[in-house]
Amino acid sequence: MRLTQGDSPLLDSLLHTNPLLIRIATNPQYELQIIYTQINRDAQNRPTFTPHTYHLNPRQYFNPASLVKLPVVALSLEKLNDLHNPRVTRRTIMATGTAYRCQTPVPFAAPADSDRTATIGNYIKRMLLVSDNIAYNRLYEFLGQRPLNQRLQELGYSDVRITRRFALCDTAANRHTNPISFHTPQGDTLYKQPAQYNPITYTSPLGRVLKGRAHQAGGRIIPTPYDFTTANHLPLPAITTLLQSILFPESVPATQRLRLTPTDYAFLRRYLHATPHESAFRLYTPGRYFDAYKKYLYYGRNPDLPHKSALRIYNIVGMSHGHLADVAYFADSLHQSEFLLSAVLYVNQNGIINDGTYEYESIGQPFLAQLGRQIQQYEAQRPRQFHPDLSIFFAPEPIR
Repeated sequence: MRLTQGDSPLLDSLLHTNPLLIRIATNPQYELQIIYTQINRDAQNRPTFTPHTYHLNPRQYFNPASLVKLPVVALSLEKLNDLHNPRVTRRTIMATGTAYRCQTPVPFAAPADSDRTATIGNYIKRMLLVSDNIAYNRLYEFLGQRPLNQRLQELGYSDVRITRRFALCDTAANRHTNPISFHTPQGDTLYKQPAQYNPITYTSPLGRVLKGRAHQAGGRIIPTPYDFTTANHLPLPAITTLLQSILFPESVPATQRLRLTPTDYAFLRRYLHATPHESAFRLYTPGRYFDAYKKYLYYGRNPDLPHKSALRIYNIVGMSHGHLADVAYFADSLHQSEFLLSAVLYVNQNGIINDGTYEYESIGQPFLAQLGRQIQQYEAQRPRQFHPDLSIFFAPEPIR
């Protein structure tokens, strides 16, 4: 298969060295998109970023699934800062009320500063460690649909839409978000946010988006494509840039930087790379949540692969409706190398959306594992004028 316009010869060459990779990469049914970003440092350790892309297509819709959790996490911390209330932090007890259909309450409950307490910090940990959907819903509601999307527009992500909870809520219900309040451990109210409503109906910037030859609804197969027109929309370049802006804030223009503190950035770094039980978050002990639970690139979600302490992967993943994605930064202290790698592919051979029959384990995850390993091996040997100082990514992490 010939390179498409904009494809990187280097990335194409790396894909061709592995039969599994090139078999998937050259088959259009998998709708593969890749962004591989080389990072080079100068004598002062300042990074420059050189992207290499393969089949990157802004007109090719994919369901971002849990990738949308990264902007929601970052903007939730930013909103806390914007409240300018020193008593309302990521550790403050949060209560969620109801004001419209399809809303779920989370009543006030003490004690504070426990792993089970409803707080912004604990919701973020649950989202980043195991991609928890209920935690995402709570922070989507905290932000409100319209302020969330307006802030993304301000940051330059004009083609991003985050419009849905991860729940069976219709478009209208997702425009309504819950009342929120924050409390002391004794129950005193520190801040109240009324229920919010977005009068705007967001649709995909691609126009009408239909996928699949059929879809399942109510236990029946409907012989028409699934309509993603009002679904979440988060292109691969946008989520890649957002991850870069969190890990390397000074590398993006000032207008794209989040209003976060150094402690916020350290908190995000901690939970973007930590494995569930490595995090010491007491809800997640070894067992169901193994080390590779959400590290598709390189590990492929294989529970039997040993976790490499010299390799830290800071990432966010998505898996839904046959789309499988991972957006990651690799820091390798053994080989003193680093790079960004983002990839998404579509594994839905029967063409039916929402039937739960996808080739995640047989095709998608093995492909992403091989892709991450291929790039990591190349980067480990790639000559550099200056080796990176990765100490910020391997420093002791007391952040809770």
